[in-house]
Order: sequence, then structure tokens, then C-alpha cells
Amino acid sequence: MEAGVALIIFGLLVLFAFLGLGAWATVKVVGAAKRGVDRTITQARRTVEDTTLKAKSLGQVGVTGALAQLRLDLRTSMRTTQQALYQGAQTDSSLKESIVLFERLSAHGHELDDELKRLEQEPDRQRIAASLPDLRERTSKITEAADSLRWAARDRARQFAAQDLDTLSAEIKLESGALRDWSREPVDHLAAAAEAWDARQAAEAAAGAAGASGPEGAPEGAGNGPARGTGATRPAAIDAAPQATPYPWQKAPRPETTT
Repeated sequence: MEAGVALIIFGLLVLFAFLGLGAWATVKVVGAAKRGVDRTITQARRTVEDTTLKAKSLGQVGVTGALAQLRLDLRTSMRTTQQALYQGAQTDSSLKESIVLFERLSAHGHELDDELKRLEQEPDRQRIAASLPDLRERTSKITEAADSLRWAARDRARQFAAQDLDTLSAEIKLESGALRDWSREPVDHLAAAAEAWDARQAAEAAAGAAGASGPEGAPEGAGNGPARGTGATRPAAIDAAPQATPYPWQKAPRPETTT
């Protein structure tokens, strides 16, 4: 009985765990879908607003066209700089400080964009026209700062890419040269060939020393004494020198003829 109750409790716990996991997964999926929808709506709204600003800046003159052009310049500069910095930070961590500065600059950009947007609905065109120089100066400061950050990040990425390409090109040239140098043997083969040559030279030197010493057991004075076991003496050489030393006035003996 107790075992059955324990099994029922365990089954209920497993069921509740699955239900909780399912609810958590559902919340995550719904949240991701909602964020995706919000992102799509924001992008669509931004596209529509940019298109409207372009139309106003080109199709209208006076204060309305000037305000639309300022907003368009401001939004374009800030958006492109944001994309450049955040994309570059994925591979270059030193851009994080630049992103912090850009976020501070974005606060001024949003404030100015909201002010320009409110001025589009302002009926007093003369007052707006009087404030246009100040609005242009503020817009110019923000866009120049954003452009400076963007171009600095791009120049940094371009410089790193150029250095990496130079290093890679040098390594490829070295490898190509090594691959084309087929006349040289590997170091291991050269060492083996040197050892074989030394061994061959040592063997030849040992063989030469053995040949110079002659066969073992050869009789001493074999060329001078009588031959053993024959009982006869070897004849003297024909050109052997006489025993007595001749005087200088004596005539030299005639050589024997061979006929």
C-alpha cells in the first residue's frame, strides 16, 4: 500500500515537472516571438519614417524641408555608426569603450531628434527659422562625432586586415619556396647519408692497413736466404755489385752480352 502511494506521488511530481518545463518553454518561445515581432515593427516604422523624411527634404522647401534634412542626416549617421561599432566589437574587444562613448552621444542624438520632430508640428515658422542655425550646429556636432567614431573603427579594422594579409602573404611565399626546392634532401636523409659515407671511409681505411702488413706467417729473409727443402742456393743477381771496391783508375768491367 505504501509503495503504491509512493509511486503515485512520484508520478505526480514528474507530471508537475513536465508541466512546469512546458510552461517555461512556452514563455520563452512566446517572448522570443514577441521580440521578433517588435523588432520587425520597429524596423518597418523606421523605414517608413526615413522614407517620409527623404520625401519631405526633397519635395518641400523652407523650414519643413530643412527640419526633415536635419533629422535624416542625424538618424543616418547615428544608425550607421551603431552598426559599425557593434559589429566590430564582436571581433575587437577594444571597441567596447567606443560603444560606451557612442551610447552617451546617442542620448544627445535622441534628444535632438525628438526636438526636431516636435518642431515639425510647430505653427510658428518664423521662430523655427530663427532657431535653425543652432539646430544645424548641434546636428553637425553630433554627426561629426559619430562619423569620427565610425571611421576610426573602420580604419582600425582595415589596418588589422592589411597586417594579417601581409603576414599571411609572407608565410605563403616561404611555404611556396620550400615546396619548389626539391633539389635539397630532407635533413634526416642528409644525416643518414653522412653516417653511411663515414662508415664506408672507415672500412676502406681498415682494408688498406691490412693489405700493407702482408699475410701472417711469411718467412723472414725469404728473398736473401736459400730456399727451404731444396738444398740449392739461389743464383746471385746479374747486376749485383762486386765485393771489392774498385779504385778510381780501374776500368769498369764490360757488361755481359745477352746473345
